[in-house]
Amino acid sequence: MYDLYFNIIYIIFIYFLLFFIVGTIIKNNSIVDIGWGMGFFILSLYLIYLNSLKLDIKTLTNILVLIWGFRLSYHILKRNKKEEDKRYKKWREEWGDWVVLRAFFQVYLLQGLFMFLIFIPVIIINNAKQIHENYYVISGFVVWTIGFLFESISDYQLKVFKEDINNKGKFIKSGLWKYSRHPNYFGESCMWFGISLIAYFATKNINSFISPIIITCLLLFVSGIPLLEKSFEKREGFLDYKEKTSIFIPWFPKS
Repeated sequence: MYDLYFNIIYIIFIYFLLFFIVGTIIKNNSIVDIGWGMGFFILSLYLIYLNSLKLDIKTLTNILVLIWGFRLSYHILKRNKKEEDKRYKKWREEWGDWVVLRAFFQVYLLQGLFMFLIFIPVIIINNAKQIHENYYVISGFVVWTIGFLFESISDYQLKVFKEDINNKGKFIKSGLWKYSRHPNYFGESCMWFGISLIAYFATKNINSFISPIIITCLLLFVSGIPLLEKSFEKREGFLDYKEKTSIFIPWFPKS
């Protein structure tokens, strides 16, 4: 029963160990951000292989995660600069002589832990001996699709906005960003709620909801929204935008 869990943990450990070695050699720990989405892509490929390419609920769920992971890694890879991201650069300065050891545990292994926890509903559905096929499973596919559209469209709108030199130093307030200050994060949370709904209705395992709860808390309170909002505080017009626009769940702006 637990063999699949151990295999996933082993793959994740080796995967982030390789990224740690490369990041240490080139002195750029921000490459871990590229590895985040690609890690889910690799895990999904592994599960599709184990399922012998059968076109069932297990494989369809794996394909959803594979699509998300590939799109996210490709998106981050395109925008990633050759130099180390300022967050990791700041930690490198603060950690000093301990940077290698602390980066291993606080950057790479920590992301590996979160990857495992977020991947739990996918493991649950792939590890299940009996799959309950019912119409409720469709709700998960619908929620995932809504989330994928929100994340991919808002990321594209942000990319186009940043490419316009007239928008330098400004923050986007158009498109989906008119209804949420972080529609891409809302989309990501939505997708994992969708995956969890599929896993829950297919297996009746309540632990399927560990994933969206963790990723939503991370986005809302830890590494996502708080860091971005803090960087925008001094920009002209942000406080007005903040008062009128929903922080996460898309809604009509206040007049």
